[in-house]
Amino acid sequence: MLALRCTVGKAPSLLARALTSMTNGFQSPPDMSEGHLPIHVNNVRSRLRAIVGASTNWSDHVQAMHERKDLHSLLAKQQEDLPPRKMNDSYIEVILPLGSQPELREKYLNVHNTVRFGRILEDLDSLGVLICYTHTKHEASQRSPLSIVTALVDKIDLCKKVIYPDCDIKFTGNVSWVGKTSMEVKMHMLQVGLHDDTYSSVLDATFVMVARDPENKRSAFVNPLIPEGQEEEEIFRKGELNKMRRVDFSTASLLKMAPTAEERNIVHNIFLNTLDTRTVSFRSRVLPPNSVWMEDAKLKSLVICHPQERNIFNRIFGGFLMRKAFELGWATASSYGGARPYVVAVDDIMFQRPVEIGSLLLLSAQVCYTAENYIQIRVHSEVYDSDTREHKTTNVFHFTFMSEREVPQIVPKTYGESMLYLDGKRHFSATTK
Repeated sequence: MLALRCTVGKAPSLLARALTSMTNGFQSPPDMSEGHLPIHVNNVRSRLRAIVGASTNWSDHVQAMHERKDLHSLLAKQQEDLPPRKMNDSYIEVILPLGSQPELREKYLNVHNTVRFGRILEDLDSLGVLICYTHTKHEASQRSPLSIVTALVDKIDLCKKVIYPDCDIKFTGNVSWVGKTSMEVKMHMLQVGLHDDTYSSVLDATFVMVARDPENKRSAFVNPLIPEGQEEEEIFRKGELNKMRRVDFSTASLLKMAPTAEERNIVHNIFLNTLDTRTVSFRSRVLPPNSVWMEDAKLKSLVICHPQERNIFNRIFGGFLMRKAFELGWATASSYGGARPYVVAVDDIMFQRPVEIGSLLLLSAQVCYTAENYIQIRVHSEVYDSDTREHKTTNVFHFTFMSEREVPQIVPKTYGESMLYLDGKRHFSATTK
């Protein structure tokens, strides 16, 4: 049904040149010093701290954030006041030298002797923010007046089941579309082969970032993007289409609109297939063979949010949230399918509210749709305020996994579970496209 795939597609000339040069590999260690590409992965977050002016000490973070108030005067009153930028202006390469620097492997290694995908999500999140700061670089100040945060992980498509822990990895990316206060970022991950120095695609990712004022309270304008040539114009046009698609998908949400006629038939057929024919009762239900009730296919976890996991704005790092959600989702898929699952796609991760230091983060992973050997997982995250006893949703994550064997069919019992089932089917269908 669904094959692992990556489509760099018709990249702009700047990416085409970069990817072409990568296929030759590195004949000598790359220069990763300041001002050179590629950047070492360990230097990405340190560059972000320098751009924002954030302190590396937790005890100094209040003063560091207070000093950012002085940057309000650098904000543009309207987007037209900002100089336009090209796609090439924000292009960045980051190297993760797992092959040439073995001491890095421990952090990225999992029990199956492959790379932890959750760590890759962290690196993509940091890279996306750095790319946007490069696009919006303020020439008059070393520190940026903008607070750039991740708003949405639109899509991550993988084309390899295994990421090797002893081969160098390269990330590339640039801003591909710009609105008034938001930016779409396209990123690619490539890895050297086991037996040669040729880079090949591992995944493609599309993130959406938003710009806010120095105190991260209000929206702020960003530099417009001017595409050059037919290829870049096509990429920019796709960015516009992506925005429209996201709006349409949100408008048709099952939390807002009733299911379609086709979806209602699916739910009713599931209901009919689980009726107990002996009692002919609406309440008496029988589980079909090789099936699992949805209520029995979930896992939960609790995370205490320590300062160690803070971002440059002293909230919990979005990449950390993605890693914890992915790992819980993977564990859920593993226990459900009874075999090792491989992530195929990540999509539609909406960052609804920031997570403060000291929060109690509650994660709940649910198998919501299955098809042959594919498992669609939805992870819901919320923070619990012990003072008010309130729960507030922070994120909803969607992961598509492929198991090594065919998995049982997931079966909803209640109306709410049926809506989860249909939502999972929608995300899975979007992934197959």
